[in-house]
Amino acid sequence: MSCGPLLCSFRIPAIPISKKKRIFTHQHNRLLTVSLFSHSHSNSHPQHHTQSMEVNDTITNNALGFDFLTKKPYTPPSWATHLNPIPPNYFSLAHLPTPIHKWNLPNLPKNTQVWLKRDDLSGMQLSGNKVRKLEFLMADAVAQGADCIITIGGIQSNHCRATAVAARYLNLDCYLILRTSKAVVDQDPGLTGNLLVERLVGAHVELISKEEYGKIGSVALTNHLKEKLLNEGRKPYVIPVGGSNSLGTWGYIKAIAEIEHQLQTGTESIKFDDIIVACGSGGTIAGLSLGSLLSSLKAKVHAFSVCDDPNYFYDYVQGLLDGLEAGVDSRNIVDIINAKGLGYAINTAEELNFVKEIAAATGVILDPVYSGKAVYGLTKDMAENPKKWEGRKILFIHTGGLLGLYDKVQQIDSLVGNWNRMDVHESVPRKDGIGKMF
Repeated sequence: MSCGPLLCSFRIPAIPISKKKRIFTHQHNRLLTVSLFSHSHSNSHPQHHTQSMEVNDTITNNALGFDFLTKKPYTPPSWATHLNPIPPNYFSLAHLPTPIHKWNLPNLPKNTQVWLKRDDLSGMQLSGNKVRKLEFLMADAVAQGADCIITIGGIQSNHCRATAVAARYLNLDCYLILRTSKAVVDQDPGLTGNLLVERLVGAHVELISKEEYGKIGSVALTNHLKEKLLNEGRKPYVIPVGGSNSLGTWGYIKAIAEIEHQLQTGTESIKFDDIIVACGSGGTIAGLSLGSLLSSLKAKVHAFSVCDDPNYFYDYVQGLLDGLEAGVDSRNIVDIINAKGLGYAINTAEELNFVKEIAAATGVILDPVYSGKAVYGLTKDMAENPKKWEGRKILFIHTGGLLGLYDKVQQIDSLVGNWNRMDVHESVPRKDGIGKMF
């Protein structure tokens, strides 16, 4: 073996093989291209055999690492080929597949089991559900020759943070219109949570008050900024709130194919009865519900809305489905439940304490805006209607949003009191410290 500062080369001894072999990497559910050597009885030199193995890029798009940030052709699952239009490409932005594991939520109804799909682990700066939509949206932006991205959301928008990072990865400028309270709209927004990441990667932050946002609307605001940038000679590409348009919906159609593959290749035989997720802009639930209907999953999708009311989301999701010529009624494929409580991104002490208790009981940290409210609403419904959920096998989609917790530090502080000054009695032997820290 010879090693330089970054690379190592190994001399691999020749191994005899009698026939071609297929190698499957269980860790990544991916078939690889491998080079094998065999000895010829008539020749002392090894013969080099290269075997090409099938790679299922619909399921795992970056298992080898070198695919990250590359543009790839997209082939939809067979059950989605009738949808139109089908996106030709996507960018590999997420770390997929995200894991699924059993989740021992406390106080479940009799024989109810819950599994967790960890889309909060889809990356770091890009973590959460939004990156799945951005894989398709950013590919379209690049295909159209854009040199900058415009999107819009709340002051702690996970989508805006993910978009800012994705844009910078692809060498595009990013303009974020962020909604905040009237009292602070003329002040520096600070560096809390998602804002820190957005500003570190150089996003241009445009603040708008909630009142102005309500009067003008997200479409008019993004179009206004688009016209301004066009007049400056830029080539902007607009991504709607949450990345939720028909193109972005493909992110969770693709996710259903991923879940389907995980179930088919897993060690356990599981048939989910229900898929549960938070709903904030509609694109995720459109993809999940349509994909579950068309695929072998056939699980009922329940969406806990954290803003607006269910009727608004039924209509909005219907528009996304119509944009794909799906030919289905949103009210027949998804059950939308109001879970916004006091309002979008506003939490009661009870909700935040629930997030703390779930973290302490299971190790899973829920965000306060989306998954936290969804699980809170789910467990409340289970307590009120246990027969409805008894014996069900449930898959909950964790959509990320951990950075949003930093915006709730002052509210959470009084709920988390597990610390104390360590009491070290004088009788404890003293030793000289070791290392520079001592």
